[in-house]
Amino acid sequence: MKKVLITGAAGFLGSHLCDRFIKEGYHVIGMDNYITGDRKNLLHLENNPNFSFIEHDVSEFVKIDGNLDYILHFASPASPIDYLKIPIQTLKVGSLGTHNLLGLAKAKKARILIASTSEVYGDPLVHPQTEDYYGNVNTIGPRGVYDEAKRFQEAITMAYHRFHGVETRIVRIFNTYGPRMRLNDGRVIPAFMGQALRGEDLTIFGDGSQTRSFCYVDDQIEGIYRLLLSDYSYPVNIGNPHEISIKDFAEEIIKLTGTNQKIVYKELPIDDPLQRQPDISLAKKLLNWQPTVEREQGMKITFDYFKSLTADELYRSEHKDFTNHIKK
Repeated sequence: MKKVLITGAAGFLGSHLCDRFIKEGYHVIGMDNYITGDRKNLLHLENNPNFSFIEHDVSEFVKIDGNLDYILHFASPASPIDYLKIPIQTLKVGSLGTHNLLGLAKAKKARILIASTSEVYGDPLVHPQTEDYYGNVNTIGPRGVYDEAKRFQEAITMAYHRFHGVETRIVRIFNTYGPRMRLNDGRVIPAFMGQALRGEDLTIFGDGSQTRSFCYVDDQIEGIYRLLLSDYSYPVNIGNPHEISIKDFAEEIIKLTGTNQKIVYKELPIDDPLQRQPDISLAKKLLNWQPTVEREQGMKITFDYFKSLTADELYRSEHKDFTNHIKK
């Protein structure tokens, strides 16, 4: 049985990756320090003989006994609310954490896939974004801690590939949604759905003309799985190219939820990208991959998940306390 280490295993994407690799017949080692992950995302795997878990911060030295075939590095805060509160930890997991896992991959002769992000493109001046676009990133802005952590992560990954011959893969993930998203993590889908369920007005930052492209989690996981097993070492965009304005999306949510919320507008945050749409030509050619889940279908599944939350979860304003993770 092949063995895979998945960091950030208790997170949204990490937990779905655990499910997929167990389904494919792998032994999965999940690793997370729960800084943004949630234990409940892995509860269904507790008694699975093909799953084991290590609570650990990958910014510290990572030790795994025995053989290891694959590593998927998905540990990182991924929402602006999180990485603005824990900027140092965000930078460390992208730099020190990636360094530790690349070292582990080298020692174990394992293939490693790094989770990068569309944020490496910043507020793009090229539309849609192709993998050869270098980006338009404010290195010293508040979002820079995440953007630059991921850009450094890509750079050190390619250095290990070129210098040490480590088998590496890099996925640039665009906006992804589905069950197990955190309700109050600041991203637009859980924000809108939470507001609708609580009977609150939907909040748009800016004038609503900015665009996003939303990929359902099952499609994203399929793309990541195919990329890991491919022979391509350079970054690949995985996302849904169907673009929608935030204003139109808010109206879709009102229709989906059957609510009559008003839309209210607030100031756009600093460096918030105005356009975000992947060019997935490379993924189509290389992986024979493209998304198959329509937004209407995926949003209904996601809304059903949020409807299943308890009243305490729905009305809790702060979902994460980072006190124990911050050193002053």
